Amino acid sequence: MSTSKSKSKIPFRCCVFALLILTMFASGCQLGSRNRNGQGVALYQQGRYAEALQYFEQAKQTDAANPDTYYNLASTYHKLGVAAKDSKMLDNAEAMYNQCLDLSPNHVECHRGLAVLLVDMGKADKGFTLLKNWAIANPTLSEPRIELARMHQEFNQNKAAEQYLDEALAMDPNNYRAWSFKGNLRESSGELMQAIQNYQQSLAINATQPELYQRIGALNVRLAQGTASPSVPTTNR
Repeated sequence: MSTSKSKSKIPFRCCVFALLILTMFASGCQLGSRNRNGQGVALYQQGRYAEALQYFEQAKQTDAANPDTYYNLASTYHKLGVAAKDSKMLDNAEAMYNQCLDLSPNHVECHRGLAVLLVDMGKADKGFTLLKNWAIANPTLSEPRIELARMHQEFNQNKAAEQYLDEALAMDPNNYRAWSFKGNLRESSGELMQAIQNYQQSLAINATQPELYQRIGALNVRLAQGTASPSVPTTNR
């Protein structure tokens, strides 16, 4: 009896110990991946894309299940591919974006990046279809509508853009991104007071948007000077 009990306890302890080791290893992999991604992002922001790519590749080897790593790789290949007009790099970017979405089907930045890539590759219809399918698959999610609005605005289809933003805000009135892009749309059409109100609504929900404070300040100056002619503000792609 005692021998039997002893034998039954040893495998259990071994399993617990092995599980602990695996958990620590997984946590270490995730930490290493985050560190490499962070270093890569810093290099990317400095315009050192080839170096950033190396760190993102290392992050992928450390933790192959992190969707952000594939997004970072895709963004870098995208940037390099467009600059060099390199179709192979653009194909790599498309593959990485799709891998990201396989791991995280509602990854907002990845949907945006892939849609823009398809436009850059001369496949604008596929870019719109990607976002529309995302919206159809998530009828209560506001983010696909925001990205559709951004795309339509960039194609000077402001009426469709506003419709999608209204849908997004009906789903989630507290979506600060929707209010921000609504302000952007108003500003581009010269409706400066409405733009300021929309930006302020966005800031009331999320005050950590320094670019919106700058936009409001610039618009107030334009209003004070009486130079309220329409201008299209820059948007991050």
